[in-house]
Amino acid sequence: MIDVRLHLARRDFLLDVALALPSQGITALFGPSGCGKTTVLRALAGLERAAGRVALDDEIWQDDATGCFVPTHRRPLGYVIQDAALFPHLDVRGNLNYGRKRAAGERDRIALDAVIELLGIGHLQLRRPTTLSGGERQRVAIARALATGARLLLMDEPLAALDAARKAEILPYLERLHRELALPIVYVTHAMDEVARLAHHLVLMRDGRVDAAGALTDLMARADLPLARLDDAGVVITAEVAEHDDLHHMTRIAYRDSSLWVGPSSASPGQPVRARILARDVSVTRQRPAETSILNVLPVVIDSVQHEPSTALLSLRVGHGDQRACWTLLARITNRSLDALNLQPGDVLHAQIKGVALMRDS
Repeated sequence: MIDVRLHLARRDFLLDVALALPSQGITALFGPSGCGKTTVLRALAGLERAAGRVALDDEIWQDDATGCFVPTHRRPLGYVIQDAALFPHLDVRGNLNYGRKRAAGERDRIALDAVIELLGIGHLQLRRPTTLSGGERQRVAIARALATGARLLLMDEPLAALDAARKAEILPYLERLHRELALPIVYVTHAMDEVARLAHHLVLMRDGRVDAAGALTDLMARADLPLARLDDAGVVITAEVAEHDDLHHMTRIAYRDSSLWVGPSSASPGQPVRARILARDVSVTRQRPAETSILNVLPVVIDSVQHEPSTALLSLRVGHGDQRACWTLLARITNRSLDALNLQPGDVLHAQIKGVALMRDS
């Protein structure tokens, strides 16, 4: 685990967090600007001196109780920011060699060769940063951060400066890093689409404190958290490919006792995939619809109703009987529809799911 206990008081800001983060997978720090996400990241790196404790598994980087503080240059971590910050007078190979100077030995050089292949930058070695696209520069920046022999990768809004096309280019590489390197990543972002696609663990922050922390799938399904009030609120599920419909270019995925049709996937039957269902793409009806163009219709029960100024957020329970087969779906409807249908917790309905976004192979 990554043990983080930090306290930092400024004139107009107070950071007070205590977290136990998993030392595997991607942990996303998410929240509004100024909530303390970057401050936590900088304190993990030793760039910001907050009071408390920071430890990665059994390696202690800071413990004020014993007077321990390991400076940044001695912490085995990589740090990537919005601006790739590559040295313009060095080519890509020179930038990577600069990071490699902190590596312990030949073992780390072999790891770097694997990273270069994973990030697809082998053909860029002799080029200068000014000749690279934004996505290419960020991939080199990530490789340079990992060239140090890092045991932890810290990323502070690494895609914020990229346009949609460059962002789409780099996301698959971040997924490959997670799958193929045994390296925990702490990822700061304000973009929910990045969280939904990349994260396994989620930390929600507000005003220097932690609102909630836990598995991504659990937190995104909670109607009581600030996430549920976002326009792109919705749930994320890790399902399994059941079959492909090559004629109509669609894939059927299975999740617990439910089945959903999504767009085409390259994953083979039996392989896991991650899918996202936005609350605004879910409607409800008291009777099962007939002759509808909506392919995904599931029987549900209303667990709760969260009232908003013009809309209502329904927390819907899919499945019944065995609790392990149940899962949560969110639906955002107008208050007019809520009143017209006289919906109450406990009502049995059918949920119509207009769209299911296949995020990636899991």
